[in-house]
Amino acid sequence: MIYVTGDMHGDPGRLSDPALRRLKKGDILLVCGDFGFVWDGTAAEQKLLRRIGKLKYTIAFLDGRHENFDRLAAYPTEEWHGGQAQILNDRLVHLLRGEIYTLEGRTFFTFGGGESDDREFRVPGKTWWPEEMPTEAEMRHGIDRLAAADNRVDYILTHMPARTAAARLNPRSTMDGVSLFLGGIEDTVQCREWYFGALHQDRVIGSRRRAVFREIVPVETEPG
Repeated sequence: MIYVTGDMHGDPGRLSDPALRRLKKGDILLVCGDFGFVWDGTAAEQKLLRRIGKLKYTIAFLDGRHENFDRLAAYPTEEWHGGQAQILNDRLVHLLRGEIYTLEGRTFFTFGGGESDDREFRVPGKTWWPEEMPTEAEMRHGIDRLAAADNRVDYILTHMPARTAAARLNPRSTMDGVSLFLGGIEDTVQCREWYFGALHQDRVIGSRRRAVFREIVPVETEPG
């Protein structure tokens, strides 16, 4: 089975959520950004990563706005389920921007990153990294990968919401560059459902959009 959840921000308590007890060997938990467990390199963090490496299921996460991109960049990139990814250990995978992965016979397009609205209060290289914002090359790569798939995927996973969902949740909000970019994908790509995590809400928006945070949401991958 495949499950989706939202931002974890390096909180060990999230790994003890009773809802995770249902996950079995071979299952995958997809995290929609701000994973945060690769942050400061301390002994406690390394111990926690080893704990993750011994889980019976796999955690695969998108990067969000609050990651240590310097530390993430140290991991090599390799093929994983049809796309490029960083394998951090036996049970932990970083899903890259603009990739399409095939899991349990379904395709998943991923695109992490975003623009922090509190970056003026953060310290560059310590609590904020400019790499949070996707590059033009990453955006073009995502568009090209989708075009090669005839602009059809089963699921889309992003950190930021696309334009329509963001406007429905907060009509007065100012769109960031990533939400505007995702709005173009929203206009051209067909999918069964779109999950995003940045807004720290568990909420269904219409028939095809879902904000995720603390809930562990099963993804329907069987033909229906």
